Amino acid sequence: MLNTEFSELFTLTDWSIQTASLVKTEHADFGLARQNGETKLIILSDTPDVLTRFDGERAPHGDQTLLIGATNATNAAQLRLALPWLIARPLGTQTSAGFGDRLGLATPGHIHALRAVAGSIAPIFAQQSIREMTRTERTAQQVMDDAMWGVFAEGWRDGFGADADHLKTPADIDRCAAAGFTFYTIDPGEYVDDRVYADDAALSQAFAALPWADLQDSAADLPTRYARPVDLESSAVTFDPAILQQAAVKYGRVVAHVHHMAQYLRQVSNQLFELEISVDETNSVTSHAEHVYLATEFKRLGVTYVSLAPRYVGRFEKGVDYIGDLAAFRADFAIHAEIARAFGSYKLSLHSGSDKFGIYPIAAELTRGVVHLKTAGTSYLEALRTAAALDPALFREMYAFARAHYETDRASYHVSAELDKAPLPETITDGDLPTLLEQFDARQILHVTFGSTLIARNTNGSTRFKDQLLNVLRTHPEAYAAVLEKHFIRHLAPFANRKSS
Repeated sequence: MLNTEFSELFTLTDWSIQTASLVKTEHADFGLARQNGETKLIILSDTPDVLTRFDGERAPHGDQTLLIGATNATNAAQLRLALPWLIARPLGTQTSAGFGDRLGLATPGHIHALRAVAGSIAPIFAQQSIREMTRTERTAQQVMDDAMWGVFAEGWRDGFGADADHLKTPADIDRCAAAGFTFYTIDPGEYVDDRVYADDAALSQAFAALPWADLQDSAADLPTRYARPVDLESSAVTFDPAILQQAAVKYGRVVAHVHHMAQYLRQVSNQLFELEISVDETNSVTSHAEHVYLATEFKRLGVTYVSLAPRYVGRFEKGVDYIGDLAAFRADFAIHAEIARAFGSYKLSLHSGSDKFGIYPIAAELTRGVVHLKTAGTSYLEALRTAAALDPALFREMYAFARAHYETDRASYHVSAELDKAPLPETITDGDLPTLLEQFDARQILHVTFGSTLIARNTNGSTRFKDQLLNVLRTHPEAYAAVLEKHFIRHLAPFANRKSS
C-alpha cells in the first residue's frame, strides 16, 4: 500500500522511488526518491508536528501533507528519532566487517554484498579515520550521515556500527563522539618503541624510564605477574627478564596512552560504545609474548576492548593481497587467536584488510569467527573502476594525476608499488582502463593518492576531480553498487562460510 501511494504521487514525473527505503509508521510514511542523480527524502504525514522537525518543501495531499526534503544533516538527525534502527550501535564479539567509504556513496553496494553472502556478519557502515577525513575534507558527522542514508535507502534493519578509526588524541574522540560513533579505534602507534637496544644495560635503562605512575605499576612489581608461563591451547608463553623488559619497553607507553584515552572516552561519551586497540601500523611484528603483555596489562588496568589489531607477520600493504608466506602467517596467527581466547575472547582485527584474500579463510577458521575485518580504500578503488567504464576520460586524467603525486603521497604508507612498473596512461585503450585496477602497481598508486586526488583544485577553487567522480556515481548508482557487490562478496564469503577449527 505504501509503495502504491507514493508511486501515485509521482506518476508522470521523472522521479524514481527507492522502494527498499519505504517505511510506514503510525503517523507518517517515509522514503527516498531520486531525480536527475539527486536523492530526496519524501514524507507523507497526517500529523503536522511530525513534519515541522524536517527541512523541505510541503504540499497538501488530501488530508495529509507531502514533504520533499534534502538528505542533509537536519533531516538525518530527525529521521534517526523517527526510525531508531538508523542509529549506530555496538556489535559485540560476533564476526564483523568495517566498510570504509571515502566518498559517502558505497553503503548500498556494501549491503548488497552482505545480503548476497547471507552470513551472520555484523557490519560497520560508517568507518573513517581522522587521516581520511582530513584528506577527503569530510566531517565525522558527514561520514555518519552518508552511511545512515545508505542504510535507509536499502532498508537495512539488522543493526550497524560506526567506527571512529585510528584516533590518536582526546580531540579526535570529541569530534567522533559528537557525531554518535559507537566503535572507537585507538591508534597508539607513536608510543610504540620498537628500537633494538644495543645491550642489556640500554634495555634496562629504557625499562626503568617507563611511565610507571601512569601505568599504576612499578619496575619491581611487573615481573611478579609474569613469573609463571601463560598456558594456551597448544603451547605456553614464557617470559624471561629480557623478553619481559623488551615487551614492556616496546608497549608500556602504548598501555598508558590507551588507558588514558579509554578513561577520557568514558567521560565524554553519552552512549554505549566499544573500543578497539590498534598497533598494526608499526615497523616490527607483535610477538606472542608482547601480545600477552598487552592483554595482561589492559586487563589489570580495567581497559575493556572488543578487538585488538596486532602487527602480524608478513606485509599488509594498501589495496593489494597479503604479501608473505601463508604457512608462516597461519602458524603465527593461530597463537594470537589462542591468546585472544585465553584473555576473554576479544576479536582479532585485520587492519589494512582490504583485498587480503589469501588470509581470509585462515583468519575466519582460526579465530572461530571471533574476528573483525577492516576495509577502507578498496571501495574508493571500485568507484574508480566504475568511472573507468563510464567516463574513461575522467579516469585517465585521475590516473595521470595519481602517478604524478605518488612519490609524495606514499610517505605515510607501507607500500611497494613502483612508478616505472605501472602502465603509462597513454598506452591503455579506453576499453582496457578498468584493468589498471587489477595491476599491482597501478592499483596501489591509485589507492594511496586518494587524498591528493579528491582535494585537487582548479584555478577557480572548484574540485578538479571529486565532483565529476561523484556525479558519475550518483548518475549510475546501480553500476557502482554492482561492482561493489561483486568485489565485497570475495571479502565476506570466507567469513560467512568459515570452517570450524
